[in-house]
Amino acid sequence: MMKIILPGVKNIIAVASGKGGVGKTTVTVNLALALQQQGANVGIFDADIYGPNVPIMLGVHRRQAAKGLAAIARRKEAPAYIKPLNRFGLNIMSIGLLVGENEVIDPARSPDAVGQLVVQTLKDVIWGELDYLLIDLPPSAGQPQASLIQRVPLRGVVIVTTPQDLSLLDASRSLLMFQEANVPVLGIVENMSYFICPNCDEKHEIFQRSAKWRPASLDDAPILGQIPMTTAVSRSINQAHPLMHDRPDTPQAAAFLKVTTALKERLAPPTTA
Repeated sequence: MMKIILPGVKNIIAVASGKGGVGKTTVTVNLALALQQQGANVGIFDADIYGPNVPIMLGVHRRQAAKGLAAIARRKEAPAYIKPLNRFGLNIMSIGLLVGENEVIDPARSPDAVGQLVVQTLKDVIWGELDYLLIDLPPSAGQPQASLIQRVPLRGVVIVTTPQDLSLLDASRSLLMFQEANVPVLGIVENMSYFICPNCDEKHEIFQRSAKWRPASLDDAPILGQIPMTTAVSRSINQAHPLMHDRPDTPQAAAFLKVTTALKERLAPPTTA
């Protein structure tokens, strides 16, 4: 199947997880801002049809469905026409900007149509010149992941998980879809890796790790970084001011910068002798 073309977009990276509740969207937003702080032009496409939380996390609310922006049958050569929202210097588009906060897209009614909706919306956005476009995927595997893998030229996928055995097991299952499609696995971001006490600044591991905490399918996936669980992160979510924007000099922000540095190294072309 022919891949779509997003003019001006250099690197399209999927951000995935095996299950919900691991902070995938929090990681996506802060990674985007960390890449921006390192001089890159960055966009986010929120493809999570089950819970499109990127707009809410950035302080944007839509009470009713948008008129005239939902993807429809268009000519293949039709130009993009949707202007992305710009928030904190990021170009943003989300399924949550097309439907109201109280509305639900039911993928069970027509899974193929859901995949087509997401891919067409991605194609119809005027993204401009971007160094990185991060796609925040729904948790687990299915649609629209399958359609995006088939139609979008992904540079790779970043897996977000927590240190829990079950979270890692679910992540390994989700990973199989990307491996079978030959999408490079850029690495793992271990979110909520540990807790930093706000009173004593001591580091505590909340989740108990087993002796073999990583499934075999994740053996070749490097850990890009470990993000701590802190009150600063949770407060930034509640206040709709992402950590990387509101408190860029904190140790927690440094953890995101470490991830983006490792990510760019993975994306860099191999050097020749």
